[in-house]
Formats: sequence, structure tokens, C-alpha cells
Amino acid sequence: MIPVARQSTEADIEGLEKLCERLAGFGADVSLEWVDGFMTALLAGRRTVVPSEWLPAMFDGAFERAFGDPEDMEKGMAPLIARWNVLASQLYPEALLEAPDVLRIAPLMISYDDAARQEVVDGGHMSAEEAEALLQTGALWAEGFRAATEAFAADWPEPDMDSEEGRWYDDCLMRVMALMLPPSDLAAYTAEAYPGETITREQLIDDACFGVQDLRVYWLDHGPKPETRRVEPRPGRNDPCPCGSGKKYKKCHGAD
Repeated sequence: MIPVARQSTEADIEGLEKLCERLAGFGADVSLEWVDGFMTALLAGRRTVVPSEWLPAMFDGAFERAFGDPEDMEKGMAPLIARWNVLASQLYPEALLEAPDVLRIAPLMISYDDAARQEVVDGGHMSAEEAEALLQTGALWAEGFRAATEAFAADWPEPDMDSEEGRWYDDCLMRVMALMLPPSDLAAYTAEAYPGETITREQLIDDACFGVQDLRVYWLDHGPKPETRRVEPRPGRNDPCPCGSGKKYKKCHGAD
């Protein structure tokens, strides 16, 4: 039975926000949205990346500085693992294969509109031009996703643009990265990717999420293959023992 896509609770999200705030005090320039994008990329990639790999890459040692002893570290990991499990259920491969047109993933993103951007400008935190370019819904989430692909670059190889599959893979990635584009570059991208259409920010976000789901499916067929174990044929009981003793196999290494 295919599990229903889980959703993070308010308590889960609050716990993740508090974790990011604590880590900021130890030198980690991260936010809930960025962390969510980073973990999404890990779960959409070609292999399972374990916490001992992604913790240092995600927080650059700040997690170890913030949580000194094992018991404290376990508490610190709790909101991360809770979100990890939710994302894993949303990117459950069998569900994506069975219903490819259903949007299962629900990213944690801060919504920005003109009023929210103006509030930042009025507070003197950035200029109107900076706010327009930087404060776009999903941009920080996409930055976290990109950071994970760069941290684990071997798991995200450059696509073969001469093949149809390679171009499709590149398109899936580009749908995510488009969320980071400044307005002028985004206009050029949408004109090429959606000719003759007017695309809203919400539609771009949905397309980015479908891109993530498609990447998860792509890696099912293109992930690392397990090493083939070569098994040498076992000699017959009356054959010479391969150890070179001169004895029959049954009297040497094949003895019961």
C-alpha cells in the first residue's frame, strides 16, 4: 500500500525554526527555508546520503559546536529527522510513479508579496531594487537545493545535452534553479520555457516541485549500481584443490 504524503505539523516547523536560530548563534547562516531546500535535494538525489555526511555539509561544523554532548545532539537532530521523514514520504518513489501528475511535495517557503517587500524596505534592511530581486517566494529554498547539489557534486553530474534524457534532467534542475533568478533573467527564462504564456510565481513554484519529483524518479533508473560480486565456480569434490596442495578438493579445503 502506498503511504499518504505526510505533512509537517506546526510544532515540527517551530522546532526547525528554533534549531536554525540556535545554529545562527554558532556561525551557521541558515534558515528553515534554506535547510528544507537542502534536505529536499538530498532526498531527490541518486543515492541515500546519511546524516554523518550531510550534517557537516549543511551546517559547516556549527551543529557540533551548538550541541556538545550526545543527549543534546539527539535533541538537536529531532526536528531535522522529523522533517526528513516527511520529505521522504512526499518523495516516495512508488507513489510518484503511480501518479506522476499529482503534486506530493509541500516545501517550506516564506511567502513574499509587494507589501512584505515594502515592509523590509521601510525598515531600512535593503533597497527597493534589492528587495525586488532577492525577496521572491522560493528563492531561498532553491538556494538550499543548489547548495546540496554543489556539496555533493559527484551525485549531481553534468547532464549529457546530446541525449533526450540528459536534456530532460537539465530541464528538471532548471525548473528549481529558476526560482533564484533575478527578474530580468527570469523573464528571459520564462519567455523561452513557456512561450506565449504568462506564468505566475505560484506556477513556477509548482513546476519546481514537479521538477524535484521528476528528478527523484529519474535517479531510480540512473542511480549508482551495486558492485557485481564475482563468485568463482566451486571445484568438484574429486578435482585438485585450488590451493595447490596436490590433494583432492574433498581431502583438503573441501573437507567437511
